[in-house]
Amino acid sequence: MLVAEIALIVLGLIVLLVAGDLLVRGAVGLASAFKIPALIVSLTVVAFGTSAPELFVSVNAVLSGNSGIAIGNIVGSNIANIFLVLGLPALIYPISAHVKGLRRHGVVLLAATAALSAIAYRGGAIDQRAGVALFAGIVVYLAYLWTRARTGGADEPVVPEVAEYAETATSTGRTVFFLIAGLIGLPLGAQLLVSNSAALAAALGVREDVIGLTIIAFGTSLPELATVTAAAFHKKSDVAMGAVVGSNIFNILAVGGATGLAGVATFHPASLSLDIPVMIGAALIAAFFIFARRDIHRVSGLLMCLAYAGFIARLAMNPGG
Repeated sequence: MLVAEIALIVLGLIVLLVAGDLLVRGAVGLASAFKIPALIVSLTVVAFGTSAPELFVSVNAVLSGNSGIAIGNIVGSNIANIFLVLGLPALIYPISAHVKGLRRHGVVLLAATAALSAIAYRGGAIDQRAGVALFAGIVVYLAYLWTRARTGGADEPVVPEVAEYAETATSTGRTVFFLIAGLIGLPLGAQLLVSNSAALAAALGVREDVIGLTIIAFGTSLPELATVTAAAFHKKSDVAMGAVVGSNIFNILAVGGATGLAGVATFHPASLSLDIPVMIGAALIAAFFIFARRDIHRVSGLLMCLAYAGFIARLAMNPGG
């Protein structure tokens, strides 16, 4: 039984990641057809599209009454993005923090992390009011980026995938196919992932958050990990820090906001004593490198990987809370 559930979880992850990629390709193709500037596409379409798997998983989870998976997905993805997605590639080649405008986004990351932490400790749940506040944050953030881009003051680079996706979505038929496939595959993959993750948690006697923090968070972070690792091999890891910071901001504000708008996601007591503090610690570590303008070298990368391994080990030792 467990083998079947694990297999369906893996299948759900694959469907989610493929569908998310297709949705971004289709959306970029559509934006290109309307002559929308590449920078705007990078800041909006690609940013939302690459967070689509996390968004669909969390919304599906809260609608299905599995709010622990929703919370674990958001918190776990942010932890994995910093400790693993930045730490592991740093073992290959240093991750640069000398990126123009990065400090500005670092401030937003800290503010978003503080907001989610305040919601967790003061309210105990992401409800509709918290969801509105978080989603308003992503709207303001995007409006700010959009304004800077239109006035020529933007220092955010164009996401490299934009050119690639635009090239593969040159025809209207292909663009429509990508969009439809993505919009069908994302909810299907999310349903497969959430339902079988909940069943696995029940079978193992662990809190749902643990599945979200580990299997789901790691799975949805795989595309970022693959991209940054490939960049490290080619000694072009200068966009890695910005990509991770942007992803974490979207996870909290957009995914967290959508989760609250869809229902109520309650924080488990164990999450307040372990998961949220680790997420805060990860954000502070990222902020240290950003504001000190210090690259992440092998030693730092190794320590970050060990911190992630220690976090997973701690969850494994006390999975029930």
